[in-house]
Amino acid sequence: MIKIIKADGDEKKFLAEVEKRAGEVNAEVEKTVKEILADVKANGDKAVREYTAKFDCPNAQYYRVPDEAIQDALTEANEKSPEFVNAMLNAVENITAFHTRQKREGFCVTEENGVIMGQRVRGLDKVGLYVPGGTAAYPSSVLMNAIPAKIAGVKEIIMVTPPLKDGTANKDILVAAALCGVDKIYLAGGAQAIAALAYGTEEIPRVSKIVGPGNIFVATAKRLVYGKVDIDMVAGPSEILVISDETANPKYLAADLMSQAEHDKLASAIMVTTSMEIAEKTQAEIERQKAELSRKDIIDASLDNYGGIIVCDTMDYAVEIANVIAPEHCEVVAENPLEYIGKLDNVGSLFLGQYSPEPLGDYYAGPNHVLPTSGTARFFSPLGVDSFIKRSSYIYYTKDALIDAADDIILIAEREKLTAHANSIKVRKDI
Repeated sequence: MIKIIKADGDEKKFLAEVEKRAGEVNAEVEKTVKEILADVKANGDKAVREYTAKFDCPNAQYYRVPDEAIQDALTEANEKSPEFVNAMLNAVENITAFHTRQKREGFCVTEENGVIMGQRVRGLDKVGLYVPGGTAAYPSSVLMNAIPAKIAGVKEIIMVTPPLKDGTANKDILVAAALCGVDKIYLAGGAQAIAALAYGTEEIPRVSKIVGPGNIFVATAKRLVYGKVDIDMVAGPSEILVISDETANPKYLAADLMSQAEHDKLASAIMVTTSMEIAEKTQAEIERQKAELSRKDIIDASLDNYGGIIVCDTMDYAVEIANVIAPEHCEVVAENPLEYIGKLDNVGSLFLGQYSPEPLGDYYAGPNHVLPTSGTARFFSPLGVDSFIKRSSYIYYTKDALIDAADDIILIAEREKLTAHANSIKVRKDI
């Protein structure tokens, strides 16, 4: 049962325990992943195929998914589940509209003395998208990763996803890929797929950035190849913080806490409220509602270990707690929720009011659901169009403009004892 904690000092001990849940690096996992990375780097597709046969399926139907198989999945979905395709298309429209507003343009500045300076913005050449393919197959993640990449101008999106036990690809994932324009799909999962994207193989292209969720082996592999390629983030267990006052509906609060607790036994679901009555009613609602849910055991483990309802005196202190935790998802279910937009600085995504539950952001509203976890919302941002671009600057100076600036540049360079830097200016000044 989720615990109720009074904000008299005990809440700090509880929050410290929650913070520890994702802190340790598993040495055995890291050792295994390093061996896989080295093997794939040395042996390419042969190693990837062997690991796929060992961990996922001994008889995958294909390595690269044929374009016709992707289109067949979409055609079948249109015939058998048109409502699913329509829901996905509505989500695509919302996600596209939101992320299009993030797109930035380059600029060029021309000064009166003939100096030209500017910035060029362009999409990355190739991006790798990892998509889990077993029981945790999330077509919504395909949309959230691929759509901003396309808007950014990424030239090619390479998807990797493990085969199902029957050797095929998850059809919902193929449908999502077809709807948002993924270019190539390979049936490969785990650390070996991350290695293939990072180093390149005979068939799988080397990419510039790897995005997408995965298990501990995938997350560890992404962390280890960072620097060779860019990654979206090292994601920890999912988390939600709900801030509520006495006007909130306990039925909604309970449902929203469990919507994150069902992800993982390590997931964290915390509520901070100014009302003991709301706390007790929410606790009771969780017990009532979870009996009907399919992932009850996971919810129990998550809430028992990392769930809590903190009762405090003021909403200001609730906001203070939120900014310290820096949660992935933060809901404000209170009388005037919009007033908290400018107060909650450290959140991945903010959900305001009784009718903005976290799953709205996971699937449909438009903002990205790839969010910083484990307190990294203090300095990281959600995935977006900027995640898939690179910026470069350019400078053009005339001779007269350089001569005007020469003495200042030489002075700074010599102060730093970089005489070759100063000389690069001097040889032009003396002409």
